[in-house]
Amino acid sequence: MAKLFGLGKGLESLIPKTTLTKSESVVLDNTLKTKESIFLIEVDRIKGNPYQPRRDFNKEELQSLAESIREHGILQPLIVTKTEEETNSGIKVSYELVAGERRLKAAKMAGLSFIPAIIRQNTEKKQKLELALIENIQRADLNAIEKAKGYSKLTKEFGLTQKEIAERIGQSKEGVNNTLRLLNLPIEIQRAIETGKISEGHGRAILSVHTDNQMWAMFKEILGKNLNVRAAENLGRKVKGVSRIVRGVAQNSEIRVLESRLEEFFSAKVKLVKSGRRGRILIEFYSPEELNSILNKILNTKY
Repeated sequence: MAKLFGLGKGLESLIPKTTLTKSESVVLDNTLKTKESIFLIEVDRIKGNPYQPRRDFNKEELQSLAESIREHGILQPLIVTKTEEETNSGIKVSYELVAGERRLKAAKMAGLSFIPAIIRQNTEKKQKLELALIENIQRADLNAIEKAKGYSKLTKEFGLTQKEIAERIGQSKEGVNNTLRLLNLPIEIQRAIETGKISEGHGRAILSVHTDNQMWAMFKEILGKNLNVRAAENLGRKVKGVSRIVRGVAQNSEIRVLESRLEEFFSAKVKLVKSGRRGRILIEFYSPEELNSILNKILNTKY
């Protein structure tokens, strides 16, 4: 294992020419600016992260990354932990990956013997999983549902708030919240976002309605008419408007039934006036006799 010492020095003074190829020696300035030391570690000594949440890696993308590594080297160091094991021949040193699974796989494909890495001390299992999860979330090729599931896992398993997640991944709190809300969609609609049938914007438009039936109706119309996001948002507003009218009609019908029952009981004209959760009951009378009859029924009614 070779250590990269100092900042601002030429790479030739940092890395022995006799042990490394050009691609193995290239580390970008932004990685050298870290306060943590960067070491060159033998690729074969690094084991994969057993807590890596993503198991499937696109072969074409790995091949493209491997070609980039051959040309430009590793642009960002891996993060590893060091393990020591006593054997008959002495202490065996190996490393376990915390973050950088794709880079490690691509480096092996590129034929590198050494790879730049930052060694973290005493990294717990939970921390390894959190770091791997955050690194995956930051990848550009993740779809919105994969990100939402990642945010959800950080919240449920690591107790991170939406604000803390936003700070760690460089997003706004509102963006994190909007992405998390996609998990409120029916599973099949979530899969449509994962497979690219509809976009994240379509998903947010569908969430503007309230019931699963309304969501399904919107989803089918978006697919059937190939609606763009703006058209889907307009559709959502129309669906909500119709829903309010239907609820109003249903509410008015219920009120009329109650009024009829009260009118029958009091033998008088009754009107219910609702205002949100509150309201009034208006009972009409046209003579002192009618008022006394209404009062007697109220006072003599057993509850």
